[in-house]
Amino acid sequence: MASSSRPLDPRRLDVAALAAAGAELAGEWPLHGFARLASATLPATAGSVVAWKVRGERATLAGGGMRPALAIDAAAEVTLECQRCLQPMQLPISLARRIFFVDGEEAAAALDLDSDDDVLALPPALDLHQLLEDELLLALPVVPRHDACSVPLTPATGDDDLAGAAREHPFAALAALKRGPRLN
Repeated sequence: MASSSRPLDPRRLDVAALAAAGAELAGEWPLHGFARLASATLPATAGSVVAWKVRGERATLAGGGMRPALAIDAAAEVTLECQRCLQPMQLPISLARRIFFVDGEEAAAALDLDSDDDVLALPPALDLHQLLEDELLLALPVVPRHDACSVPLTPATGDDDLAGAAREHPFAALAALKRGPRLN
């Protein structure tokens, strides 16, 4: 491990030193401390946390040789709005990723295309908090919804004509046109 205390600071993580040492860091951060995640979800309950663990390793990257990598695990429970019934819903989200680090953005972009794992440019100091927030945002569902909504879907009040029309067969008006005008 490097002689400085930087490798153990998750806000300024020395990825290469952590990987060389094969060290592991773990902890919990308050969910409300992730501003972008908080803005994409409904307000979190007091005490909601993101539990995380990161392990540094040196592993073989296809086409890139032995590279520093982070094995990242994180889990949280967020509150989202169900897009079916528009009610709040609790949703556990978790992620398990391995991210390789290479020298330079160009190398990262080229190697990322051929790898099942993510490949990023090796920064001098990585903000693990920001990386976790990025990954948790990507883990959110595009259209959150309950498996089965407890609130039945009903037409809005005042739309009785629309509700009645929706119950008619969709081609009833076409059939009436084909029959021609009715003579009284």
